[in-house]
Amino acid sequence: MLKRLFSITLAGVLFGCCLPAVEAEGAAPPQISAASAVLVDADTGRVLYEKDSHVRRRIASTTKLMTALVALESGHGLDEVVTIAPEWAGVEGSSIYLHPGEEITLEALLYGLLLRSGNDAALAVAGHCGGTVEKFVSQMNRKARELGMKDTAFANPNGLDAEGHYSSAHDMALLARACLEHEELAKIVSTKSVTLGTRTFTNHNKLLWRYEGCVGLKTGYTEKAGRTLVSAVRREDMTLICVTLNAPSDWADHAALFDWGFHNYETRQLSLAGEPAGQLTISGGLLPVCPIQAAEERTAALAPGEQVRSGCELTETRLTAPVSAGTQVGELVYYVNAEELARVPLVTSRDILDNSAPEGGFHLWRSAYKN
Repeated sequence: MLKRLFSITLAGVLFGCCLPAVEAEGAAPPQISAASAVLVDADTGRVLYEKDSHVRRRIASTTKLMTALVALESGHGLDEVVTIAPEWAGVEGSSIYLHPGEEITLEALLYGLLLRSGNDAALAVAGHCGGTVEKFVSQMNRKARELGMKDTAFANPNGLDAEGHYSSAHDMALLARACLEHEELAKIVSTKSVTLGTRTFTNHNKLLWRYEGCVGLKTGYTEKAGRTLVSAVRREDMTLICVTLNAPSDWADHAALFDWGFHNYETRQLSLAGEPAGQLTISGGLLPVCPIQAAEERTAALAPGEQVRSGCELTETRLTAPVSAGTQVGELVYYVNAEELARVPLVTSRDILDNSAPEGGFHLWRSAYKN
């Protein structure tokens, strides 16, 4: 069950709460084989567990998550037919056995990329969607910067060992969050098996069969990188993301970390889309004030006993008519244990027509903590 946890308080530009955070006690995290690992709440990005999560390491075929994301955001349609160039075929490692001159849909290439982990499919996707593989890799690096992946650089679209090709467990969790937010990509990585054209692709991710609630994402292996794995599990209202790099027992590591996470954390509601948050004075309007509201639903994984405080950061302290519903005026900001937990846009709740209005300022409605 979701538990409500919502408060707004009054003071300055940032309206903060003075109630102390409570450090929750829980079971110690498991011992794992991975050199680097992280467990993250998918909804907020909160790190629940980490082990050398910012260390730069080889990531093998988990690279293909970025390849797929950039391809799906490139504007190319899934039904486009791709003619396979000679340089895209016959690549070392895992393959979907493309041959020069073959015609195949972009959709089939993406399924072959993510389920079968085809290195040739990665080159074909990159060459088709980027014009050249090199241009596409530049787009991958640009997307990494957009996502805040500070310890990441890509040298190819398939994850084969190469100089200057690396990421970190933390950065790969950022990428996984973006992939889960993309509807088509989330669908592909959660698919166990599919037949497209003359090919049948079966997902390499054994957690889809072995761990209840698994929704993907991607496996990887090279001799230098070791075993790499990015996965996500959804149970009721909580989705957790786990990343392990260079993990000899990656399946067991992920199961143990997910077990620990679901046992020690629960989902609580932070905000609801459309929930009233206060009002702003408006000048020249038919009404003297304009109500504002949370624009999005947001939940968070919290340990029993943890308290969240919240406040408002406003970009507008008064409005001038006319005003359209949905205009952003700031953000609700949530904190736990003195660290930022989440941000939710604050928007106007209704249209306000031209007229006149009295002077004023920002008025917050009173609220209290609810657990």
